[in-house]
Amino acid sequence: MSKTNFKKITESPSLYNDLEKMDTTTILSSINREDQKVADAVAEKIPEISQLVDEITSRFLDGGRLFYIGAGTSGRLGILDASEIPPTFGMPFDRVLGLIAGGDGAIRKAVEFAEDDTTQAWKDLQEYEINKNDVVIGIAASGTTPYVIGGVTEARKQGILTGCITNNPGSPLAEAVDIPVEVAVGPEFVTGSTRMKSGTSQKLVLNMISTALMIKIGRVEGNKMVNMQLTNKKLVDRGIRFLMDELDIDRPTAAALLEKHGSVKKALQEVRKGE
Repeated sequence: MSKTNFKKITESPSLYNDLEKMDTTTILSSINREDQKVADAVAEKIPEISQLVDEITSRFLDGGRLFYIGAGTSGRLGILDASEIPPTFGMPFDRVLGLIAGGDGAIRKAVEFAEDDTTQAWKDLQEYEINKNDVVIGIAASGTTPYVIGGVTEARKQGILTGCITNNPGSPLAEAVDIPVEVAVGPEFVTGSTRMKSGTSQKLVLNMISTALMIKIGRVEGNKMVNMQLTNKKLVDRGIRFLMDELDIDRPTAAALLEKHGSVKKALQEVRKGE
């Protein structure tokens, strides 16, 4: 689809009307009905997501990093995904990073017109000394956000791999990147409210990208987060249960191993080394 035929599906009228006249159950049932369409729309894009993951993985193994850039809801979702990588997989905080138009203050409160600056994203990326080992993924439901388009365009010019997650096929953003992931979820329940289905699809794709990446670089064993940070009682208990399951040992023995080695991964390595 060319730019001349580009249509913002995300701005199309809702399939529902007179929302204010609906009772609570009807509102919720209707939202749920729309949400059920999201997973199917994401499934259609698994080939593109797979390609993106494989490209990120090869660069990551060479020391590269993954950057998400976005504005508003899209930017916040990128930051959310990035922020969960260190505690979940024990990775350094600077390997997967989320940047939002308007800076960190925009995470909680919208910064007016920040997303309209076409040069700021590249300036933000340069603060991290971005290089050709890195990958930049632009996130924008509309596919037209200047902050995001400007960032991926300049990154691509510099020989950096670029991708995007958008909800309007054929958008300027999709045309600006190497690997576009265009998830057409259709009109929102509340017309134009892309924090709904579009945002949900972005969260699903981000989960898929980062989780698959962490699995492929060896941060998961079997089906367990063996590199998770043990930062609270719940996670310590999870670590103990992981060791009990993997080593077929009782709880006191698993607890002692975890306390001694400080992580599930190290405990497993030491035990297996002695077998």
